[in-house]
Amino acid sequence: ISMNDEIIFGGGCFWCTEAIFLRIIGVKNVVPGYIGGDLENPTYKDICTGLTGHAEVVKIKYDSNQISLKDLLQIFFMTHDPTTINRQGNDIGTQYRSSIFTDNKKEIKIIKTFVFDLENKKIFKNNIVTTIENKLNFYEAEKYHHDYYNLNKNAPYCSAVISPKLKKFIDNGRNFLKEN
Repeated sequence: ISMNDEIIFGGGCFWCTEAIFLRIIGVKNVVPGYIGGDLENPTYKDICTGLTGHAEVVKIKYDSNQISLKDLLQIFFMTHDPTTINRQGNDIGTQYRSSIFTDNKKEIKIIKTFVFDLENKKIFKNNIVTTIENKLNFYEAEKYHHDYYNLNKNAPYCSAVISPKLKKFIDNGRNFLKEN
């Protein structure tokens, strides 16, 4: 079993997603970036137009001996709204779509089964619209996006949007958290 598995999640603003996954046991590395669009080497400014087709994502390297893909999926689905097309809260556009990027057939089967189970248990009021997309052309975000929340906790977006989301996750997902 690989100790360096990788999955790419798009759960709205990558600052939020990164802030959560950096705190998870077994997660070795979280890199914000862009994927799923046509423009080569897009910038944050390009992505923000919503016209490039890219999603804001985090590429997560993890040790599958410490945390399973299923656990990562549980965290992903409990920390964003997978039922809204192209939006998370006030962030609206294709760049904020709920998406998972992989080409691994085994992972796709696990993801589809996981979503099917969530739908069956009626965990969400509305249908899950999370897309599973090809893992092509990941572009790392500019350096100032890396570890954004931890470096900018007092910025208005961080205190208004990310802090409450993180607190809610910490209160409900303690068993996934690294000792800190």
